[in-house]
Amino acid sequence: MSTPKSHQVRHDLLHAARTLIAERGWSAVSTRTLAQRAGVGPGLVHYHFPSLNALLNEAALTGMAAVIDQPLTHLPPETDPHQGLDQLLAHIDTYTPQGPDTVLFTEAYLAATRDAELRQGITELLQRLRTHLSTWLHQSGIAQPETTAHLLAATIDGLMLHRTLDPDLSTDKTAPVLRRLLNTPTEEEQ
Repeated sequence: MSTPKSHQVRHDLLHAARTLIAERGWSAVSTRTLAQRAGVGPGLVHYHFPSLNALLNEAALTGMAAVIDQPLTHLPPETDPHQGLDQLLAHIDTYTPQGPDTVLFTEAYLAATRDAELRQGITELLQRLRTHLSTWLHQSGIAQPETTAHLLAATIDGLMLHRTLDPDLSTDKTAPVLRRLLNTPTEEEQ
């Protein structure tokens, strides 16, 4: 049975893991440093999680889900495609190239190349994003909404990752090109 204190310890461990991943990198997070950062004994790490890797995976996936889900809650189906794109791009601009959420994504993607469970979790998050975008695009009358959603999601994801290397890659520069993806089809295309 989970107690409020137990729930708080889990929360603190997950928060500490996200922070340490962003500060030190995935592979530099140890059970000892994690427990110390969370203010608990090292034994509690393995009491609450089957392994350090399981804790890191859950921390990354819950952090990534919060980043992905936040703009989607503000993208109702009736939102005009260009306004919705502007909202998504404005959301991306809130993440700095070296900010903790941006680094968390980068570190998690790298770790997922070696961890099938993490890769599956990230794939499910991205599918959730694409499904939401596809539904929104379909209701907005955009041609090929599923393919467009895949391309839009990959582009948004890529913008966040590329900005870690090129901070000048602003959404102001990319928005005009992305808006062309969201033009409603002409009669010949339908």
